[in-house]
Amino acid sequence: MKGWRRALRVGRWWLFVATAAPAAPPPAERVVLVANSDDPDSLRIARHYAEVRGVPAANIVALKLPLGETVSWREFVATLWTPLLARLVQDKWVDAIPMALTDPVGRRKYAPSGHRIEALILCRGVPLRIAHDPEFFTEVKPFTTRPEFRTNAGSVDGELSLLAQPNYPVSAFVPNPLFQNERPTAAELGAVVKVARLDGPTAADALALVDLAVAAERGGLAGRAYVDLANRDDIGDPWLDSVAQQIAELGFDTDVDRLPATIPAGARFDAPALYFGWYAGDLTGPFTLPGFRFPPGAIALHIHSYSAATLRSATQGWTGPFVARGVTATVGNVHEPYLQFTHRPQLLVRALAKGATLAEAAYFALNALSWQAVLVGDPLYRPFPREPEPRRVPAPEWAGYAVLRQMRELELRKRPDEALAAGIAAQRVSPSLAVGLALAQRLQAAGDQDGAGNALGFAATVTTLRPDEWALARACARMLESCGRPARALGVWRVLLAAETLPRELRVAWLTEASAAAEAAKDTAQRVRWESELAALRPADVKAP
Repeated sequence: MKGWRRALRVGRWWLFVATAAPAAPPPAERVVLVANSDDPDSLRIARHYAEVRGVPAANIVALKLPLGETVSWREFVATLWTPLLARLVQDKWVDAIPMALTDPVGRRKYAPSGHRIEALILCRGVPLRIAHDPEFFTEVKPFTTRPEFRTNAGSVDGELSLLAQPNYPVSAFVPNPLFQNERPTAAELGAVVKVARLDGPTAADALALVDLAVAAERGGLAGRAYVDLANRDDIGDPWLDSVAQQIAELGFDTDVDRLPATIPAGARFDAPALYFGWYAGDLTGPFTLPGFRFPPGAIALHIHSYSAATLRSATQGWTGPFVARGVTATVGNVHEPYLQFTHRPQLLVRALAKGATLAEAAYFALNALSWQAVLVGDPLYRPFPREPEPRRVPAPEWAGYAVLRQMRELELRKRPDEALAAGIAAQRVSPSLAVGLALAQRLQAAGDQDGAGNALGFAATVTTLRPDEWALARACARMLESCGRPARALGVWRVLLAAETLPRELRVAWLTEASAAAEAAKDTAQRVRWESELAALRPADVKAP
């Protein structure tokens, strides 16, 4: 992916007539869902979203569409753009007067003056991307003077974002008037239709997107944050540095990986409620652990040129695989976008932290429409409330992470003693490995080795671990060893190494560490068993001294 070293300061503009209007109905009533009438799952997803969010059934537009992810410009215009815009104008979602003329790609021209759509949702079964067609390429100066932009390939979503300004040229891109715009005017809001997609490798994955969003809104976004910086570019790295700072200020326990490679599979990666990183072609690291799942409400972004070239694969790219593993919100690119024309992660986080919906934040963070980006998730999802409200209580599985965030927030307010007390009190009621490790780290740093060991004393009684907790359990075992509790550490190692799906490379590495712990605990029988298992796993050329 190439990055631009200077911002474009030129763009195309339009004129809208602003008129006084009565108070708008609630956002859900202004959502329009588009489904493929030839795909029963597409219709099912639309109806499920409408039921969960309270969207009127009349807001579902079912069109007979191609079943593939990629369409030509002729297919896109004939089956999607033309009938959808006609329906939106007819039902007064888009305020526009039809004209007798058509443009070079066959779209009917309109005289537009805005729209009243809160979000346009494309349900799995609606095509994803449009292929380049040389027949319809036109010069759009100054953009097409650069070879990167001599194309009309793009995302379906990026084109439909411009339904309310339908006379734009399809080559290159259209600057987004909502980009980094804290106070957009009525005309600017009326120029852009915010488009999101409920899509993924399976229909069940797409259906889950709204359920996960609602669950997170009710229980709160609970988990840790991970930023994979990579140290590879003087544009992208500062973006991710800013993300790490903003997330930490929100109170999330945050790990920042600054090594050139992506986060390895054996790194701590429990409950990733927030993940931002780059730069690999396909899903890698902890995400590939068998059985890995995100917590409800998780927001994940991995910068890569073709992260959403397909959404039908659970292993290819990043966007589809994230959805397959239970992410609630993500973004991606269907063709090469070039770095400065992707969603900017630091702007996405900034907007969400201020209480924006997912759709509002995504369009705040994106500077180019009629281009390559897609947003996957419930556009109404609001992970952080605009106004202070009573602390929400997540499901028991994730409750410890809410405590961890409470501790971090107290520490940010310079109240470390209260943070420690909150963690200790929570552990008495419902022990958590994540909180126990956090307490042990703080007590050990204060010189209280005995207290640190006691904070994790319960860890040996844990009997089951999620795949994302494997590395956390390892960290707990190592902490117990460092506190002089090797026997307690062995209990944790036993549970961890009993995981049948633990990948071979992790088992080999962790058996070595566990054997050393057994030796420190003077448990010869356990050490011999683990060393025998290790010898059986190692290649023959490594076994012999």
